[in-house]
Amino acid sequence: MPGPTPVPEVMPGAEPFDFPGGDGPEGRTGVLLVHGFTGTPMSMRPWGEHLAAEGFAVRCPLLPGHGTRWQDCNSSTHDQWTATVENAFDELAAGCDRVFVAGLSMGGTLATRLAEVRPDDVAGLLLVNPALLTQRLDAKLLPLLARLTPGWMPIASDIKKPGVVELAYPRLPTRAMLQLRGLWAATRAGLGRVTAPVIVFHSTEDHVVEPVNSTILLAGVGSTDTTEVVLEDSYHVATLDNDAPLIFRRSAEWIRARVPADEAGASPAERR
Repeated sequence: MPGPTPVPEVMPGAEPFDFPGGDGPEGRTGVLLVHGFTGTPMSMRPWGEHLAAEGFAVRCPLLPGHGTRWQDCNSSTHDQWTATVENAFDELAAGCDRVFVAGLSMGGTLATRLAEVRPDDVAGLLLVNPALLTQRLDAKLLPLLARLTPGWMPIASDIKKPGVVELAYPRLPTRAMLQLRGLWAATRAGLGRVTAPVIVFHSTEDHVVEPVNSTILLAGVGSTDTTEVVLEDSYHVATLDNDAPLIFRRSAEWIRARVPADEAGASPAERR
């Protein structure tokens, strides 16, 4: 009889991470970070470390099919990705009074989808170059490409800052890309159900996700509290690029501004 299927080995640096909250009022506020398609938590770690240093509780899972071999991604589904995000959210929320969800690219899609299906639970969305569609010409050929080849040209490491390389797959898994398209369609259809506050950071020059994605998202959500921040000096993976310090600083400020004033200075006993 065949033995158990071996668990794929995670690439060094691609591991998920979890930082506990500090002792101050921010420690009861959680931030769930979600990485992008073919990427890993490595692209989110500097952001997570900054938020943890600010006192927030932080968690970033590794999405199924990611962080091992690009071929593994073709066996994953968007339902698995959304389930992983939801489980990580619940684990973080168990020790927090509120949880914000932050995502890069497809991570932004997954964060938005969670806010659609659980509008009463998500305290706010922080999105960096979120993806809802693509205008790339080769995308029209994707159904054919997925039948012909499991891998295509990579989309990783679109970074302006010299010497910075994203830990991500060297090929685009075509069958997994079809799953991403299904996730995009469901998320676009549900945008009106998003009622949480939203801040979107988007690059003026992005070679992976066109800026129109952020325009569509901001126009479609049902939120009354929306903020747009334009990044002038970064490409797609802005969390590792020149504008990363701006993203990190504005994120902490934005979250603090949306923590109820009567809870920000209260002790855990007073909150109960």
